[in-house]
Amino acid sequence: MLSYVPTFLHCCVPLCTASSKCNSALSFHTFPTDFETRRKLIYAIRRDHFAVSPHTRVCSRHFTNEDVCEPLSETARWLRKGAVPALFEWNNLSLPLSRQTGVWERRERPVEEENTSCEEAASITNDHDYAAAPDPAVVDLALDENKALRSEIDQLRKQVHTLHLKQRLGIHRFAAPQASTALGSDYIKSALSLSPKCSRSTDMGRLTKQDQIHDF
Repeated sequence: MLSYVPTFLHCCVPLCTASSKCNSALSFHTFPTDFETRRKLIYAIRRDHFAVSPHTRVCSRHFTNEDVCEPLSETARWLRKGAVPALFEWNNLSLPLSRQTGVWERRERPVEEENTSCEEAASITNDHDYAAAPDPAVVDLALDENKALRSEIDQLRKQVHTLHLKQRLGIHRFAAPQASTALGSDYIKSALSLSPKCSRSTDMGRLTKQDQIHDF
């Protein structure tokens, strides 16, 4: 009895309809002979108690690029030893978050540390970066404050000038009566000082005349 040999290969992963008839770009791989790797593969494709035959295949779309090795010559692709499929319809043919995190931690963490150190250095530098361009909003606010301060200063200057003028006018008004009073007092003093001298000279004149009369 002849055994059945399929003409085209089909993928055994649930929800996958890939076949070698319509997808010549895909490669179809047999199950590994290693028991532990085969157990992981069956668990990954969610087919517990699955009977694997020599014709059972898993297409290359379920493996990552790192797991599929491209041939150097015109030979078929092969899988990396221990490779297990991870891309399925139920995870939108993308790596699970745990595996993405693991790969990211393994490859990107040095970049993250460098970025963190650069960010810290930038924050420290910005504290003393006096040549950095200011925020336009801050500049506008500062200009408005300067305008308000200038207007207030102008008003204060006008008030000070007005007060000076009032003080000057008050001093002149106060000085005018004082001057007139001083002139009046000086006039009175001079008049009083002159009046006794006139009376004395008159009396002396009278005495001399009387003496002259007695002599005759």
